[in-house]
Parts: sequence; structure tokens; C-alpha cells
Amino acid sequence: MLPEGYHTVETTVRAVLADVLGLSAERVAAFEPTTPLFGALPELDSMAVAGVLTEIEDRLGILIEDDEVDGDMLETFGALTEFAAGKALV
Repeated sequence: MLPEGYHTVETTVRAVLADVLGLSAERVAAFEPTTPLFGALPELDSMAVAGVLTEIEDRLGILIEDDEVDGDMLETFGALTEFAAGKALV
């Protein structure tokens, strides 16, 4: 069972990916938890990661420490959403 507020976080992460990376709403809406992100989306390069994480921080009112950023959290849409939810829903 997903924690209360998880869908709000998921919607926010989808919106950030669409806005920051310039992806279509239809493309982002089709993302599944297993959809690969970093290394699979050409739009999500190392420069774009900072913009995506900063925007997630701003929209969810969270702080992501540098030492929390790793390849695992950016590997899939589900991993990024779970990470953001873990920060926002505490």
C-alpha cells in the first residue's frame, strides 16, 4: 500500500520531468515505475540532473543533500519517485 500523499509526489515528479526536460505530457504520463531514466532518456544528462533535483526540491519543499544523489535514485521513474516521497512524506 502506498503512503498517503504518494500520488501527489508522483504527479509532481512527472510534472518536473516534463517541464525541466521538455518532455511531452503524453510521454511522461506513460512512465511506469520501471521506466529507465538516467542513461535512457537523452534529455536527462548530467547537466539536467541538477535542474530536475532542484525543481523537485522547490516544488515539494524538501532538501536533497549531495551525498544522497546517486545512480540508483535516478535509474528508474519509480526509484526517483520513491526517493522524493521518502523525503516529502516524513
